[in-house]
Amino acid sequence: MQEKPYQCVLKWAQERPNDIFLRQIIERQFTDLTYLNVVDQALRIVTALRKIGLEPGDKIGLISKNCAQWVICDLAMMLGSYISVPIFPTAGTKTIAHILDHSNTKALFVGKLENTTALTEALLCHSELPTISFPYPTLKCKYQWNSLLISHQPATVAPDHHEEDIMSIVYTSGTSGLPKGAMLSYGAYTWSVQRLIEKIGINKEERLFSYLPLAHITERVYIMGCGMMAGICTAFPESLETFVDDVKMQRPTLFISVPRLWALFQQRIQQKIPDAKLNLLLKIPFINEYIKRKIACNLGLDKARVLGCGSAPVSVGLLHWFDQLGLHITEAWGLTESFAYSTLNYPFRQKKIGTVGNAGPGVEIKLSEDGEVFVKSKGLFSGYYKDKKASQSVLIEGWLHTGDKGLIDSDGYLRIQGRINDTFKTAKGKFVCPVPIEKHLLEFKHFEMLCLIGSGMPGAILLAVPFPFPVFDRTRYEKTIKKIIENLNETLESHERIRGVLMIKEPWSVENNLLTPTLKIKRYMLEKSYNKTGTHWPSDTLIQWEQ
Repeated sequence: MQEKPYQCVLKWAQERPNDIFLRQIIERQFTDLTYLNVVDQALRIVTALRKIGLEPGDKIGLISKNCAQWVICDLAMMLGSYISVPIFPTAGTKTIAHILDHSNTKALFVGKLENTTALTEALLCHSELPTISFPYPTLKCKYQWNSLLISHQPATVAPDHHEEDIMSIVYTSGTSGLPKGAMLSYGAYTWSVQRLIEKIGINKEERLFSYLPLAHITERVYIMGCGMMAGICTAFPESLETFVDDVKMQRPTLFISVPRLWALFQQRIQQKIPDAKLNLLLKIPFINEYIKRKIACNLGLDKARVLGCGSAPVSVGLLHWFDQLGLHITEAWGLTESFAYSTLNYPFRQKKIGTVGNAGPGVEIKLSEDGEVFVKSKGLFSGYYKDKKASQSVLIEGWLHTGDKGLIDSDGYLRIQGRINDTFKTAKGKFVCPVPIEKHLLEFKHFEMLCLIGSGMPGAILLAVPFPFPVFDRTRYEKTIKKIIENLNETLESHERIRGVLMIKEPWSVENNLLTPTLKIKRYMLEKSYNKTGTHWPSDTLIQWEQ
């Protein structure tokens, strides 16, 4: 039977006690924690939780940006037989309150946060909830991490959880309303992480960098899970402002990001070397290799052997752009309900750019008659907490009904076409699938974000956030966009054609509730906000600017 993550860490603490496991950057320096340090702190936290009055099986919340204490805290909950309930550090008041209430959380760890307002408001109705602060400036809590470590001895626990025991309840990011609590078992988590380690060939000499929210399943499996089970050194950034410099300090060998950050990396490079100059330099022998190395070094990715991208649709053009620089980005796909491990384009195949890869070892995928992707493996969730009806609607005869629409090519590679419920019907009664159209538009690099809407409207309307160009000539920009839309419309069916483009004034963000914490667009919120836009669109106008 495969050792579970916490058992692996205990083993590393015995076999490699003085090896560095976690590296926290503080004041531009690494603060290193060995396996022995980590286990010692986790066991002291177990004792502290027992003294506070928490019993095995209790749910304990955790809200913080990524840091070394996040991992130690999660390890402590495994060792103490608690069920962890991670909360996104950018979650709003309503979401935090819902998770605390729905999960019946008995205590809450509070760590690094950009803003504590939402949490403060959510805790107004939970004044009796014991709160424990990590050793960073954050919300005032009843207990402090360092004080608990000093005042408690390590617990003497040796848990051996069954495969079906629930390790964590992870609340989905909620693109269509309040999040549901996905119950994740020890067995499914262990299986998923182990398959990923074997597929990618991960070994203890790797270096990881953890910055995508650990409350999200991808980071929890690909970074934390692999780090624990394979015994890999993992570093954590100091702040958003120092992010790139922090990556350079760690020089990760495995690096995972989301489409929006890859696009920001591209912008950063293009501001220093415009595409015309870059393309010319890449054609010159010897110079091209120097340019590639220089760019990789400036991003801190010169030692990365695996680059990943997931969580949201990504432009094929963006992936090809990085590919010419020797930065081969592997797309992967999975849901919280499948532990983010379903398909991946690894080993990287350039000809399969635009797909999310094929099924990983131990995973089966197939399509329903209407194109919905079904997944079967030993790495599926145990159902939604307190929601039997929703669980039964997505777990049917061992198959997870993902809600994603896809196409599978002759080699078994999957291409995601969006969510089944993203498809909208116009006032003419015709259905439009927006994601393929959006992905095509992203190729032109003229938009920071975009979303095609049109439910109940005479035709589709494109909501677009233009890139914050250094020098912005609106007239020239409008001419370019008009040409792009007109050319695209010629390739679309009449009911799919874009009737108008509304340039959005303010970028969508987690803070204004138009992006999920994993930077997915909340399409239903945009439909709700702009549902009258298309109805009143002037017939002689293609582009308008939001006032």
